[in-house]
Amino acid sequence: MLQTVEKMDGGNQSGVSEFLLLGISESPEDQRVLFWMFLSMYLVTVVGNVLIILAISFDSRLHTPMYFFLANLSFTDLFFVTNTIPKMLVNLRSQNKAISYVGCLTQLYFLVSLVALDNLILATMAYDRYVAICRPLHYTTAMSPRLCVLFLTLCWVLSVLYGLTHTLLMTRVTFCGSRKIRYIFCEMYVLLRLACSNTQINHTALIATGSFIFLVPFGFMIISYGWIVRAILRVPSASSKYKAFSTCASHVAVVSLFYGTLCMVYLQPLHTYSLRDSVATVMYAVVTPMMNPFIYSLRNKDMHGALGKLFLRKIFQRVT
Repeated sequence: MLQTVEKMDGGNQSGVSEFLLLGISESPEDQRVLFWMFLSMYLVTVVGNVLIILAISFDSRLHTPMYFFLANLSFTDLFFVTNTIPKMLVNLRSQNKAISYVGCLTQLYFLVSLVALDNLILATMAYDRYVAICRPLHYTTAMSPRLCVLFLTLCWVLSVLYGLTHTLLMTRVTFCGSRKIRYIFCEMYVLLRLACSNTQINHTALIATGSFIFLVPFGFMIISYGWIVRAILRVPSASSKYKAFSTCASHVAVVSLFYGTLCMVYLQPLHTYSLRDSVATVMYAVVTPMMNPFIYSLRNKDMHGALGKLFLRKIFQRVT
């Protein structure tokens, strides 16, 4: 992908070799506060998601489809924040805010791909919950290890193609005005605002592919939970209802946080984009990946047990 971008870069008529990532604020005092805030959030995100991955890997009780997809969701979130936050931290502590044209498009590619991958994994997890609650007798066959790997592979393929499509289309855009990006990373809408060429094809592709990658899975999740709620309401026992609802609560919370923050950023006309949208961007780019491990482990007894075993294993290894 990088070689393709470099070739396209050579043919880009804009003459732009780099952009300036100015971030949320240009005030030195604000940047100092933002640096420590983002560094803390990044470390919490990395530690939280790594612990989720390790706990699921080492505890055989968690070798189930739901936790298989949760581990991959944590890996995606880990990759996502590593794609954006380290460069942001460097910019906050440096006078040089530049990011190369190729570097910017590379960051854009991974950003777009990983957001799409997050979304597709969440949809797959909704299907897992649907089968577990509405078709429990078919769960073993409907969510077999082979099918789980197949679902995950499909998620990766679709997200890679989605990111590649929009990144290659971006290489056709001409930039001849300001190089200043008043954002914390190279984001699709912000780059399109800097363009001085016709971006109609980019907007058309965003609508067409975005509808397929985001709206279709979101509609699928709504339908799945409609059937889940219907099945749970038919359960006579109140304790059984609570148990069934509790297995879905974490997923619903993560989906709500994910789509809520995305809507804050993208459900508005391109020309209305302003600095205040950086706050919403921080929510979906930094806060959401940080909160996911807490949401999934807060009231999950299996995860508590797995994390406890993981810590005891580390302590025992140190003692011996």
